[in-house]
Amino acid sequence: MWHKLFASIKKETIILLRDKIGLSILFIMPMVLVLVMTLVQDSAFKSINERGIPIVIVDNDHDTLGISIKQGLRYSKLCVVSDSIDGKPATAELAKQAVSHGKFLVGIVIPKGATEAVRKNVGQLVSSAMPSDEEAPSKKTIQVTDSINIVLFIDPVTKKSFLTSITSNLHEFISIVKTKIMFQTFSEQIAELMPENTKAPKNAFAQTQIINYKEVYASNIIGELVPNAVQHNVPAWTIFAMFFIVIPLAGSIMKEKNEGSVFRLHTMPSSYLLLINGKIIVYVCVCMLQFLLMMSVGLIFLPMLGLPVLILGNSLLGIFIVTLATSFAATGYGVMVGTIASTEQQAAIVGSLSILLLSALGGLWVPTYIMPELMRHISVLSPLNWALEGFYELFLRGSGVKGILDESVKLFIFFIITMTIASVINRVKRNI
Repeated sequence: MWHKLFASIKKETIILLRDKIGLSILFIMPMVLVLVMTLVQDSAFKSINERGIPIVIVDNDHDTLGISIKQGLRYSKLCVVSDSIDGKPATAELAKQAVSHGKFLVGIVIPKGATEAVRKNVGQLVSSAMPSDEEAPSKKTIQVTDSINIVLFIDPVTKKSFLTSITSNLHEFISIVKTKIMFQTFSEQIAELMPENTKAPKNAFAQTQIINYKEVYASNIIGELVPNAVQHNVPAWTIFAMFFIVIPLAGSIMKEKNEGSVFRLHTMPSSYLLLINGKIIVYVCVCMLQFLLMMSVGLIFLPMLGLPVLILGNSLLGIFIVTLATSFAATGYGVMVGTIASTEQQAAIVGSLSILLLSALGGLWVPTYIMPELMRHISVLSPLNWALEGFYELFLRGSGVKGILDESVKLFIFFIITMTIASVINRVKRNI
């Protein structure tokens, strides 16, 4: 039994080493793909998070509201704020032209008297809440001044998510100013009813910060881990490359059929699974080598290009288990496609298109969280999604072996199912 298995492994190794083009597809193509995709996505990531969204602001208010909005946006990492255009003070007309020409993504125009309008609104609200003795509350009417119109000029190429972030910040700054003015107005009116030594400080609101925000990623990895293009692309395209062995593996099976060697193998007193074990072992080793090369890209080559280094998490054993399970799942799928296909061209087309489809559904191309709800439910059926979630648990969430058991078991079960299907179909074809 063992000498048959070793003979099969030797045969598959020789065939694979002779196919120089196939080897280049298996090893060089995934490395280039990881480099290119990571560089492209990292550039987009930096344009948002390091340089920020270019914004021009026109402050016609020159008071508390305008100053708060301008300072708040400047302190935000989201934006790069400018109040001049080509060395000239920004005006509404110049801002509109600059945005239309693509110099800025968004232009913000704060109208004149915006702060004063807020003061009048707040003053009327406070007065209605604290009526005087001469006038009953039921007889007092609240006259609210016209609403404040802050104009936003938007470049059509601006993503909706960017615009939502900016408008959210504007609402926050306006709320802060309204709260501050309301606090000061209440303090002044209360102070008139209280002794001089008990007056509230006018700047109490400015000196007190009640709520602060602290961003903490839900991960067990020691240190601050910020998700980036490297942490997603390296495992994602490694999985894609591992499953892409369906093409050379299915091609190898089809060549044996076309050359007639498969019929000679069937005459041997051995089961189909024993004969196919040589292919499985060789291509599982190929997948493991692919993984090591992809990890070297993330650990060595990408940092040389100025990109973040890949963080592997806390569990090397967990990485080995997920990688091994993914390798078996990819190999089993390749054997199944090669057994079902009737021609080499059919195997190549079905194998490549099915992997592209499964990778798209599995979240390798587009993250699953931005998919429609129906597609998110469908994505969990893709074995590539199971593998990706396993690497996410290790690389981003810092889980150990326990955290990846479910995904690994699914991948091994997928391998068993595909091999069972391949064995049944092979038995049917032999009887025919």
